Amino acid sequence: MIRQPDRNLGMELVRVTEAAALSASRFMGAGDKEAGDGAAVDAMRAVLETVSMDGVVVIGEGEKDEAPMLYNGEAVGTGDAPPLDIAVDPVEGTRLLATGRPNSISVVAATERGAMWNPGPSFYMNKIVVSEAARDAIDITQSVAHNLYSIADALQRKVNEVTVFVLDRPRHKNLIQEIRAAGARVQLHTDGDVMGALMAAIPGTGVDVLMGIGGTPEGVISAAAVKALNGGMQGVRAPQLETEKRALQEMDVDLEQVFKLEDLITADDAFFAATGITDGPFLDGVHYDRDGGITTHSIVIRAESGSLRFIKGIHRLKRSVEFGKHSKQSFQDMVDIAAK
Repeated sequence: MIRQPDRNLGMELVRVTEAAALSASRFMGAGDKEAGDGAAVDAMRAVLETVSMDGVVVIGEGEKDEAPMLYNGEAVGTGDAPPLDIAVDPVEGTRLLATGRPNSISVVAATERGAMWNPGPSFYMNKIVVSEAARDAIDITQSVAHNLYSIADALQRKVNEVTVFVLDRPRHKNLIQEIRAAGARVQLHTDGDVMGALMAAIPGTGVDVLMGIGGTPEGVISAAAVKALNGGMQGVRAPQLETEKRALQEMDVDLEQVFKLEDLITADDAFFAATGITDGPFLDGVHYDRDGGITTHSIVIRAESGSLRFIKGIHRLKRSVEFGKHSKQSFQDMVDIAAK
């Protein structure tokens, strides 16, 4: 007998990221981070409600009092099985969107209930991400040079052929110096933690490693993608804010604890979907076509099957519908279209 195929939830979650990207895209280059993010949140939440699942947001826009929609702990979906943990980033790279720069994306990840690590008051994490070929070569407790030479060996390259994605932040001054001293190449980005992890985990993107301190919530979202790609990832809490340090100290947290991929996502299966908002070397952004259509470019990944799909969506505008306080009237049918 032929086994009945099970459901790839990622194919439904990509409708969620498409809707968020479509709604946010009208604010590209407008200089308003909040408006673009707000439009994406409204759209993402509306389409999440149509997905057949019993979801709980583990990684969201913040606590309930601070984020009225897609807050940590919010129930999403229709309420039907399966029960899932959900991580969202309606706009990763709000500054990139506001300034019209590359690599702003919309992201959703999902795992079975209880399988996604909840970072609590931990906002920053030091991370290292690589593709499958180098997953056994990394050790975040070792020096930058040690890791780079081990990664180069695993990739069967010279270290000066290895490219490292690093966020362009003052805190990374020493890291950048160490990477260059080891002989590797540095690719600096103003934003885009999740995108950097994706590029590091997928061969052929021009990035071989992600290194440095970024958001802990973004680290958990990235872990879902890296797990689905069978890549390698390790992280250590790296608090940057005084309030964050005090909260972790009160919880008596071990700041030296190393989180491996299986600690961040404990389930064997994980789903990840992302849609480009602004153009980038990995995902195209939302394009407004001359014939009135809109084109989106997305990626969908599933851990259990190891499948990776790039999806080009062509969306037709037919009517105008009011949607959400952040909406722009003439483009509200984007959400309807992406949900179908």
